Amino acid sequence: MRKIFTLLLALFLPIFAQNFNGRISSTFYTFERAESKDVSNKFLRSYQYGQFNLNKDWFTLRTTLIVEQDLIKKIKYDPRVRLFNLYAEARDILNIATIKIGRQPLYHSVASGLFDGVSLDLKYWKLKLSGYYGGNVPAYQKFGLISDWGNNYLFGGKLQGQFGNLFLGIGYLNKNYNSENYLTTRLDENLNPITVLVQPGSTQFEFVNAEAGYDLNKISLNSRLFYDLNFDKVSRFEFSGDANLFRNLSLNLYYAYREPLIRYNSYFTIFESVVQNNQEIEVGLNYRLNSSISFTGKYGLVKYSDDNSSRVSLGVVTPFGMVSYAKNFGYAGELDAVSLYSNYRLFNGLMTPSLGLGYSSYKLSSSSLKNSTLYFLAGTNIRPWRILSFDLQAQYLNNKIYKNDFRFLFKINYWFNTNLKVL
Repeated sequence: MRKIFTLLLALFLPIFAQNFNGRISSTFYTFERAESKDVSNKFLRSYQYGQFNLNKDWFTLRTTLIVEQDLIKKIKYDPRVRLFNLYAEARDILNIATIKIGRQPLYHSVASGLFDGVSLDLKYWKLKLSGYYGGNVPAYQKFGLISDWGNNYLFGGKLQGQFGNLFLGIGYLNKNYNSENYLTTRLDENLNPITVLVQPGSTQFEFVNAEAGYDLNKISLNSRLFYDLNFDKVSRFEFSGDANLFRNLSLNLYYAYREPLIRYNSYFTIFESVVQNNQEIEVGLNYRLNSSISFTGKYGLVKYSDDNSSRVSLGVVTPFGMVSYAKNFGYAGELDAVSLYSNYRLFNGLMTPSLGLGYSSYKLSSSSLKNSTLYFLAGTNIRPWRILSFDLQAQYLNNKIYKNDFRFLFKINYWFNTNLKVL
């Protein structure tokens, strides 16, 4: 399979591309990290981001990658190249099929991520059938294929249809892992760094899922169910609904039932009898005063096997920014937090200054000591031309672990779109 995959990808090289577009970003980020009790180091991380698309009619070659390294401290794995996607896409072949070959994203509620392989979408009438097969991606999105493809693969598919206001879907996912042993650094009981051999177990996910949704005028309803074939039980069920009650007032409902998500044959299965399922209910109201100002309020309840946890959130959104307040209480701990964020475009978008401030006090249980966290950020975006922008931001954090922590971020963005006219 790996040889076939490499051969097909080479055949699709865009020697006939007519359009080249994408984005290039350079980011620099400073911070200080405590390596042990008495050792602290400063870092200046550099991230070079590139997103490129080569197009010719119904064909596109896409890739996204990052090259990261530190500019003031030598780190063993620097420079590191992360390849997030590299795939060829042929769209609407005979007005029916779309095929992708290469490293590509997978969007699935149970096991989303990246894989190296092939995916195929078929559309006919009101139905869409999607299927995919491939191998897991090497650690840190390394440019290459995983060595043990036979034990590190996934496959699945989904059939969905839109019938008037009704949406229906059914899917299947089988994802297998056989992770390699690796050495890493941990702190011992005296906070000294030691080398530890980590031996992950062989694991697997296998699920079927069903979806249903309905939209009618001012009401929208959606539901999803996941069934774990390895443990032979419902793993997750979600229901959400939105309704416009009166003019600018709307109601939101959410319900979820969740079992612990544990891979089959994983040693984490020993915790299954301890980690119980939970149920979550949330009710929210949204009032839109006008086209630019709105108020939101939500109450959520999480029900565990023998206790409950609640949360309340309030917020206001205006053209100049937003203010929010959150309060948690019950089994999951207690929290009071307020945050403010503001940004506003000046001089027709040439400059967009931003400001953020947040304070929270929290404790893990009603009998624990109370802690507090304060953060502050200020920055600006400058965009002298449509294709070029600069971001500068200063960050400050203060809590019981990070005392007066200052960080700085600087970023340059460049967008381009060029017609090559090779043919």
